[in-house]
Amino acid sequence: MYTEDDLRTAVATGALSAEAADALRNSVRQSREAPAGDEEHFRLINSFNDIFVTIAAVLLLVAMGGIGQALTPNIDGPPPFAGLLVAGAAWGMAEFFTRKRRMALPSIVLLLAFVGGIFAALLGFIVMSFGGDNFGRGDEVLAGLLIAGSGLITAGAAYAHWRRFMVPITVAAGAAALAVTVIALVITGIGPSSLDSPDRVLMPMVFIVGLAIFGFAMRWDTSDRERQTRRSDVAFWLHLLAAPMIAHPIFHTLGVTEGSAIGLGGAVAVLAIYVLFGLVALAIDRRALLVSALAYVLVALTFLFDRFGAVELNVALTALVIGSALLMLSAFWSPIRNKVVQALPGALQQRLPVSGKLAIS
Repeated sequence: MYTEDDLRTAVATGALSAEAADALRNSVRQSREAPAGDEEHFRLINSFNDIFVTIAAVLLLVAMGGIGQALTPNIDGPPPFAGLLVAGAAWGMAEFFTRKRRMALPSIVLLLAFVGGIFAALLGFIVMSFGGDNFGRGDEVLAGLLIAGSGLITAGAAYAHWRRFMVPITVAAGAAALAVTVIALVITGIGPSSLDSPDRVLMPMVFIVGLAIFGFAMRWDTSDRERQTRRSDVAFWLHLLAAPMIAHPIFHTLGVTEGSAIGLGGAVAVLAIYVLFGLVALAIDRRALLVSALAYVLVALTFLFDRFGAVELNVALTALVIGSALLMLSAFWSPIRNKVVQALPGALQQRLPVSGKLAIS
């Protein structure tokens, strides 16, 4: 099986002409009766060797973390030298498995290990500098600024990794680090000690930052409407990051995460929001919003079935309804999306990923 990335490489090396690659894409689209972009391709595993290398890399990274932890055994927070050793090992392995072999799954794991190692090391050094994780009242602002700085440095490290290896998930990792920076700065500016309930500030901030990342993802998406380049892969990971940041604060506000009965009005609101998420997902041709909100919808439907008497079968009926609905949506994604996109203004249609007849023509 040849992936979209293989086609790009073949065109770049001259093994296949751009016209022949386009003809192959159109043939696949017509045989599947759906645009290639509707399949939302992204590289994860090329062969079982990807899994084999990933297992070996994880074992080595765990070993590096253990060695680093042994250097600072009594620290309360993340061991900083463990983070440095993990990040260094991840970069070193990426030089071969990412830069030379272009292996998908190992590249993703090594990137996450590198970024996570850098951030953990910085947090560990902050904890060491304060002599523990119990910050005094006078140190809260300084600690918040240092955490924000750690996020900013981590974003810079992610940018350096992107320039070197061009792994699509790197941009999302850098965006997550910047999100930590922004949220830490806002909370520090308000004053951590003056917050009666941190969620009252944290949840709105997460939602706002999630919307910003969603907008950033759409910029990458609109620059590759036919989803034939790496830019579409970058947008995929950004949408995967933004979706839970948008969904969780909304459903948290509705009380779904409280663990108690959400009430009839709350359950109906959850379903209405999920339908809205579905329309947005269809318009932008991304399923991340639907997946990120799925758990909340399961809770809402379970409550409704229980409320209307189906106590013994509420879980089964919920799974039946949601599973059937999602399977039907998956089977008829392209024609439904065509209807949704056609109902939008023409200027907006020209900025969204191509759909239906436009993609096949």
